[in-house]
Amino acid sequence: QVQLVESGGGLVQAGGSLTLSCVASGRAFSMYAMAWFRQAPGKEREFVARVNWSGGSTYYADSVKGRFTISRDNVNNTGALRMNSLKPEDTAVYFCAAESARYGWGSQRSSDYGAWGQGTQVTVSS
Repeated sequence: QVQLVESGGGLVQAGGSLTLSCVASGRAFSMYAMAWFRQAPGKEREFVARVNWSGGSTYYADSVKGRFTISRDNVNNTGALRMNSLKPEDTAVYFCAAESARYGWGSQRSSDYGAWGQGTQVTVSS
């Protein structure tokens, strides 16, 4: 079982940047696609970005495309989400997740992910 721990959240002004990190331990992280999801108060968890198991393919939600960059380092078992040009509507708890199936491209459905971190709060002030 993969264990995931996020860090890097915080309070930032609109237009600013943050980088979230996700450290994995346990079973071979490099075999699984990874994604970032977020959940704002009173809203459902939503897909943000995913990277496939090798790191060669990424995909983004339209709301963050061009502003966020997902990456992973399979040597060090880490993942990251670089967030630029942040907006107040980006405020949410951000979660990293590992897909349940091996060697996948990475789904946009949260139900396809079996390992989750505890989340890190990102607050963007206007």
